[in-house]
Amino acid sequence: MADTDKNCRGGASLLSNIGHKFILTTSHTDSIKYSKQCNDDSIFNLTSTSKSLFQKYEYIERLAWRTPGGGSKGGAEAFDPKKLLEEFENHIEELKQLDEKIQRKVEKLEHQCHREAKEFAHKVQDLQRSNQVAFQHFQELDEHISYVATKVCHLGDQLEGVNTPRQRAVEAQRLMTYFNEFLDGDLRSDVFNNPDKIKEAADIIQKLHLIRQLIQEFTAAQRRGEIGRMREVASVLLHFKGYAHCVDVYIKQCQESAYLRNDVFEDTANLCQRVNKQVGEVFSSPETVMAKLIQNIFENKLQAHVREKLDETRHCDIEQYLKNLYDLYSRTTLLATKLTEFNLGSDKHTFLSKLIKSIFSSYLESYIDMEREYLRTRGALILQRYYDSKNHQKRPIGTGSIQDLKERIRQRTNLPLGPSIDTHGETFLSPELVVNLLQETRHAFERCHRLSDPSDLPKNAFSIFLLLVDHLCVEHIDYALEIGLSAIPSSDAKNANLYFLDVVQQANSIFHLFDKQFNDQLMPLISSSPKLAECLHKKKEVIEQMEVKLDTGIDRTLNCMGGQMKHILATEQKKTDFRPEDENNVMIQYTTACSKVCVYVSRQVEHVRKSMDGKNVDTVLTELGVRFHRLIHEHLQQYSYSSMGGMLAICDVAEYRRCAKDFRVPLVLQLFDTLHALCNLLVVAPDNLKQVCSGEQLTNLDRNLLHAFVQLRVDYRAARLGRHFS
Repeated sequence: MADTDKNCRGGASLLSNIGHKFILTTSHTDSIKYSKQCNDDSIFNLTSTSKSLFQKYEYIERLAWRTPGGGSKGGAEAFDPKKLLEEFENHIEELKQLDEKIQRKVEKLEHQCHREAKEFAHKVQDLQRSNQVAFQHFQELDEHISYVATKVCHLGDQLEGVNTPRQRAVEAQRLMTYFNEFLDGDLRSDVFNNPDKIKEAADIIQKLHLIRQLIQEFTAAQRRGEIGRMREVASVLLHFKGYAHCVDVYIKQCQESAYLRNDVFEDTANLCQRVNKQVGEVFSSPETVMAKLIQNIFENKLQAHVREKLDETRHCDIEQYLKNLYDLYSRTTLLATKLTEFNLGSDKHTFLSKLIKSIFSSYLESYIDMEREYLRTRGALILQRYYDSKNHQKRPIGTGSIQDLKERIRQRTNLPLGPSIDTHGETFLSPELVVNLLQETRHAFERCHRLSDPSDLPKNAFSIFLLLVDHLCVEHIDYALEIGLSAIPSSDAKNANLYFLDVVQQANSIFHLFDKQFNDQLMPLISSSPKLAECLHKKKEVIEQMEVKLDTGIDRTLNCMGGQMKHILATEQKKTDFRPEDENNVMIQYTTACSKVCVYVSRQVEHVRKSMDGKNVDTVLTELGVRFHRLIHEHLQQYSYSSMGGMLAICDVAEYRRCAKDFRVPLVLQLFDTLHALCNLLVVAPDNLKQVCSGEQLTNLDRNLLHAFVQLRVDYRAARLGRHFS
């Protein structure tokens, strides 16, 4: 019995230790609660480690007593430690599962907490950014408010500065009106006729008397050059309304002997230079007096001078009008630049700009329209004078008629659609005309740069460029190319004048001048505007159109050259040249046909070199050389050759090859080297044919081509040479 109690106490103690260990192991938070439905539907709670040990032991004891055979004091059933252990293990397993379930829930809540924390952090960042933007806007608003406040203060100062002289001027005008009434002896003003205003009339009379005396004194001192006395009088009048009249008198009197020459701009600069020091010595506010002096000069002397010069030519001589406008505006702006060295107030540049605008605004508004009209008329006149000097009536190009259609087809093909135009070698391209057009356009660009508003400058410059394109590129160069194409004879023409290369040369030279003006004078005016793309596109379009016609003309000219060479060979080459009757008495080095063709080719090569430049020379000469070789190659295949005739053919090809060296094109020389090697097949011994065909220059050629040359030998069938190619 004692052992049983001991075992019970030991079992309970063991269970207590196990339960205590489990709680320490599983209770990792202070706020997690565990619940389990027992067999008797009782509820228990497993709390954190803050629960007292007494509650833990009580829970274990209660669980032990409820387990059959688990009591420590015996009872209905004897103590059974295995059942108690098994029951505790089951409860421990259930608690572990519950712990895992709660752990998963904890992890889910932690994950949700982290996600919400991130979202909250993003919201905080967005709010911070919004706050930063709002703060920045607040700063900008604050700066703007400060700026506006400064402007308002400045405007108030300006208004005050303007209003005070205005009031003085009004009062001075009123006094001058009263003074004139006294001089005329007719007192019309109410102040002198109303008995109730006798005091006011007396005050006016006193002021008039004093002002008149002081102004007379100031005028006399100015004429005597007494700076000290002028300063004293001006100082006295400064506090009275007669001060403005004193300034007006000074401005009027200092101009009396200033404009003695015809150059109003130079006289103005000298006058301002002379009186600037004097104004500083006499008046307390010299910048105001100098500004008023300059304003008076601009609004009277300069404006009258500009109106006189421009109005007399505006409707009768537009060229002189544009020249005068450019000259007067340039000299006025130059004068304004000189005047900036004087003290004219805080914003003298704006002040002078307004004075210039007041003089020229009405003329500048219509400037570009008059410029375009002048260029349009002047360009047409220059073109017409040139064609009149040539007694040439311009042909309509591209009218859509049947004749024009035939002409265009004939230009681009070798079809005989009628006779070509005989221009007698006239290119209808004039360097003098081009220089005149470019000179007029250069002056127009200069005027445009000076007279256009900066915002309108690119647009105005582009409109001038379009007129240049129309007159120079379309009406002159393109027309000359059309006439030149029409004048190119057909390829079978004899002794044709191939002057289209002269057209190419002159057109190329003219376009270089056009391109130079484009880069030097137009580009600076439009380089930083969207009009640059339009100008470049227009220029590219013009170049492409001319290149198509140049390519067509050069191709047809080369066809004519080939036709001329073919005609020489057909008329000069005899069949007996390569099959002489006396094989042993042949004294010539090469045939007459070869000699004349080489002379003709050398002349054309030189013509091409004079007419082309740059890579165009090699391109055209390469094409001419290839056609020259093809013609000679086909020509040689029309004859049969004896032994001595083959030697003559080799001599002819050697001469052709010497002529080909003038081309300075490696491909052309290589072609004639190969042709020379082919001609060796005409004279080589039959047994050596195979060896010669395997040589360096012939080994890569088509066997049929080699065979074709061997067939030209008169002994081909007799010597059975065909077996060498079987």
